[in-house]
Amino acid sequence: MSTDAVTPRDDHGALKKMTPKTLFSYMLGDFGCNLAFNLTVTWLLFYYTDVAGLGAAAIGTMFFVVRLWDAFADLIAGRIVDRTMTRWGKFRPFILFCAVPLMFLSFLTFYVPDGLKEQAWNGNQGPALLYAYLTYALLGFFYSMVNIPYGSLASAMTQSVKERGKLVAWRLWGGAAAGVFLTAVIAPRIAAIQNQIKSVAGPAKAGDAAAQAQLAQLQADMQGVFTQITLWFVLLGSLCFLMVFLNCKEAVVRTEARVTLRETFGALKANRPLQILCLASLFYLTGVYAVGPISAYYARYFLGDTSYATWIVLVNSGVQLAVTPFLPWFIERFGKKNLFQYCGVFTVVGGVALFLTPVGAIFLALLFLAIKGVGAGIINVAMFGLEADTVEYGEWKNGHRTEGATYALYSFTRKLTQSLGGLIGGWMLYIAGYVAGAPEQPESAMLAIKGTIGLIPAIVAVIAMLVFWKYPLTDDVFRRIRNETETRKAQTGHLIGGDGKIVDAPQV
Repeated sequence: MSTDAVTPRDDHGALKKMTPKTLFSYMLGDFGCNLAFNLTVTWLLFYYTDVAGLGAAAIGTMFFVVRLWDAFADLIAGRIVDRTMTRWGKFRPFILFCAVPLMFLSFLTFYVPDGLKEQAWNGNQGPALLYAYLTYALLGFFYSMVNIPYGSLASAMTQSVKERGKLVAWRLWGGAAAGVFLTAVIAPRIAAIQNQIKSVAGPAKAGDAAAQAQLAQLQADMQGVFTQITLWFVLLGSLCFLMVFLNCKEAVVRTEARVTLRETFGALKANRPLQILCLASLFYLTGVYAVGPISAYYARYFLGDTSYATWIVLVNSGVQLAVTPFLPWFIERFGKKNLFQYCGVFTVVGGVALFLTPVGAIFLALLFLAIKGVGAGIINVAMFGLEADTVEYGEWKNGHRTEGATYALYSFTRKLTQSLGGLIGGWMLYIAGYVAGAPEQPESAMLAIKGTIGLIPAIVAVIAMLVFWKYPLTDDVFRRIRNETETRKAQTGHLIGGDGKIVDAPQV
């Protein structure tokens, strides 16, 4: 490739500064995605074991199987996106039309019918488990049909390193805000019901009919919490995605509206930065996603009350929200590669310290969770920015722009980590002898809980940092190949804009 490219004007097209309305609307997209995603990551294991009556091992296996399916659903969604071009662009139609099905399936996933729950608590888990598989698998498919276009949209909105930094920072803000919001509205209500259950569990076991009836009603009340919240999310999430559709437009011009399957595989095969990013993400995010399902258990048995799950999420997300305004500056000052490399140290230090924190040391636990949160928050932002940059590398290398397939492969990796993280969480509880709903747990279960939330993330973070050492696409290299690609485009006469129409060559 030529190295004498002309630098594109930073006030034109895909390099111009984005408006606050655009940035805020893009943030709402991740808020909407995380109403479904964070709800399942943080609360689905708890819901299945303590509300629906399913075994931890069976759910751990289900998480592995369904999230593996989710990963392949991402590839399917990416391929569909790359084959699509409409007057609304490649990505926004999926965000608009798949939003309501996604949010409604979130409701169905957290609504195992009463009859199936009763059978599960009485030992016949098959029907409820089948329902869980079907609803969770459908939820994963529609999540892919919304999240792959949403994630791909960032690389089509801007080619500016600084503006992409703003996009991923605002995206982080939306995801973190959704996590705080979810836990704040769920954890206190669940904790209050658990305290009532604890007070009547003894008399109910002793045969007190009134206590047994009260216990059954409290279980129904716990289901009611999830039912009410997920129904409200259908409306709230749909409004968020509508704002993305209306205000986040595609600005990058392309030389082809659709990419063939052969061209897609060729672009991905030659994209070494994407391959390294995916491998490093596979290790790091496995540790991150093992933590979410365990948070409610850690709050109850180490901090003393399930309501502290709110504080766990608030500390993690609060730290991320606090650093978010500074992330574009961090990216511009240090580069995304360096942020990934060295912020992993926060994960290692915080994770090891959390593993060594004794039961009941609430302040220390929250402090070390905050240290972990700094690392995870900044690295997560860096990952999304790095993925968008690999799109430009693929176009520079092969001449084919494959936002959908590139983001899908990266998301495929993230779904694998969710699958592995869910498997680790469920099976660690099972192997360690976790007793569902019990007010106290055996020492082995306590060790499994604190190992999953602290030590496992630290170990895989070290491996991820070692893998990422070879990543070649620094921000300076990215700017050079972007400029070369845009110069090459300017020399052609058949370019396609975000609305699918032929446009003039970009100004350089």
